[in-house]
Amino acid sequence: MRKNYLFTSESVSEGHPDKMADQISDAVLDAYLTIDPDSKVACETIVTHEGVTVAGEVHSNAELNDSIDGIVRAVVSDIGYTHTAYGYDSEEIFVINSLHQQSHEIRKRVLEGGAGDQGLMFGYACNETKELMPLAIWLSHRIMERQAAMRKSRDIPWLLPDAKSQVTIIYEDDVPVGIDTIVVSTQHMPYIIGHQGHGSGMMPMGHYSGAYGISDILIEENVIESIIKPTLPTDLKTDNIKYLINPSGRFEIGGPAADTGLTGRKIIVDTYGGSCPHGGGAFSGKDPSKVDRSAAYMARYIAKNIVASGAAKKCLVQLAYAIGKAEPISFMLDFQGTGIVPEDEIAKQITGMLDLTPRGIIEKLNLKRPIYRNTACYGHFGRELPDFTWERTDLAKEISF
Repeated sequence: MRKNYLFTSESVSEGHPDKMADQISDAVLDAYLTIDPDSKVACETIVTHEGVTVAGEVHSNAELNDSIDGIVRAVVSDIGYTHTAYGYDSEEIFVINSLHQQSHEIRKRVLEGGAGDQGLMFGYACNETKELMPLAIWLSHRIMERQAAMRKSRDIPWLLPDAKSQVTIIYEDDVPVGIDTIVVSTQHMPYIIGHQGHGSGMMPMGHYSGAYGISDILIEENVIESIIKPTLPTDLKTDNIKYLINPSGRFEIGGPAADTGLTGRKIIVDTYGGSCPHGGGAFSGKDPSKVDRSAAYMARYIAKNIVASGAAKKCLVQLAYAIGKAEPISFMLDFQGTGIVPEDEIAKQITGMLDLTPRGIIEKLNLKRPIYRNTACYGHFGRELPDFTWERTDLAKEISF
């Protein structure tokens, strides 16, 4: 039954502690894959107020123990934590490397072509955006990307790396028609050397002289006008949006100085913002023999191509695997009442077109490349970047109905 409702999704910035951990884990994975594309990696990271610990299992011909320290510091620096005034300094933190050898039992089964673990994975697509993503999560990511761009360009020079966004979409008859609420919490400096401009409260670029505090009014105006509004779709109702900017108050202490970060703790941010089920497996730090990652990418590829073909307006895909076994133990399509043909007909076509074993997925999507750090922020899905092969719609033309 079609409904009128509100739906909310969130995103977090690259300076959020959990996202820092994801990026470090994927940077370590990329380093191994650069030297040995057959590397088996399961890298977990914990980011604390004093430093970073990297742990997990690896089997690779690449010897990187002496390089882990540099990889970690480079990621932290690239994110923007480069001074103790920001609460974290890439040059001052400790780095502990606790990576060790992968279990030979797991490795044997993976080498034979089996799945690296059991589990269930979901993929999803819908026609709410041109990228075929749910609107709330797509827009939440774009706001965070804009926050990072304005920070790094210094167009808003008092922004710091940690931030979160949340978008609530208005649905009428199950179709997005407007935006109800946007929440942005963004870390900021307490003051900056400079001047306040010409009465607008906006921070101009150029030469700064003097020092002044960053006011709540200045933060709100800059975030709404320079970060949020440029990202808003023009085809939605936006006149009555409720903006909540740093609703808890000042946000001067952020990142690892405020919270501990862990790899894999933002699995809903990484996927579809709660618009569909999640199998529970995280992505970052895992090589593609882990179906938690590779099969989730394949599920997205299938769902997106089905929607792109016009066979349905929405498509949910589930795959499931048993450890050591190559073929999926289940494959399901659900068009959520929007299909113009039965799911079973399309499912038969898909299984005839695609090899859904781990080896087949890796080959189809070319997943043994060092492409993963770039997936770790702003969503694994809905960004049509050259390396994101699972976002291609080349299969759509092959689907008949």
